[in-house]
Amino acid sequence: MSTIRNKTQLIGNVGDAPATTTLESGKKVTRFSLATNEFFKTKDGEKKQDTQWHNIVAWGRNAEIIEKYVDKGKEVAVEGKLTHRQYETQNGEKRTVTEVVVNEILLLRDKSE
Repeated sequence: MSTIRNKTQLIGNVGDAPATTTLESGKKVTRFSLATNEFFKTKDGEKKQDTQWHNIVAWGRNAEIIEKYVDKGKEVAVEGKLTHRQYETQNGEKRTVTEVVVNEILLLRDKSE
C-alpha cells in the first residue's frame, strides 16, 4: 500500500508552451500548466464543462522529453506526486503553490488530431 501514497494521475491538455531551465549543475527542470476537463449535465439537462488547471513540474529525463516533444495544446498523461511550496513575492506577500512533480509522462496526441 505504500506505493499508492501521494500519487496523482492526470490526463489533459498543455496550457502554454513548457518552460525549461537548465540549472548550474546541468540538470533540467520544466514547468507547464495542464488543463483537465470534466463534463456534466445540470438539473435542466444542459451540458456543462468544468476546467481545472494544474501546475506541473518535471526534472531530469522527463524535463528533457517534455522540452523536446511537448507544446501548447498537446494531450498528455502525467503520473506524479502533489507538492506544496511557499515563496515570498517582491512585495513581501507569502504565496503557496500546489504542483504535481512528474514521475512518468505519456504523450498522447495533439489537439488538432
